[in-house]
Amino acid sequence: MAHKFEIWKDKKGEFRVRFKYNSEIIFSTEGYSNKAGAQNAISSIQKNGPAAEIEDNS
Repeated sequence: MAHKFEIWKDKKGEFRVRFKYNSEIIFSTEGYSNKAGAQNAISSIQKNGPAAEIEDNS
């Protein structure tokens, strides 16, 4: 698969989500105190991302 979400634990022990495309990190989230918070972030991105506005501030 060329793209995927990864849940990982940072040095502070918080769970984070990163989205990778062709092994390149496209974005990562804030830290969550538990894995369920990270999983909810993925669900929210999957649900709300396709309808998100594009804001061009250039």
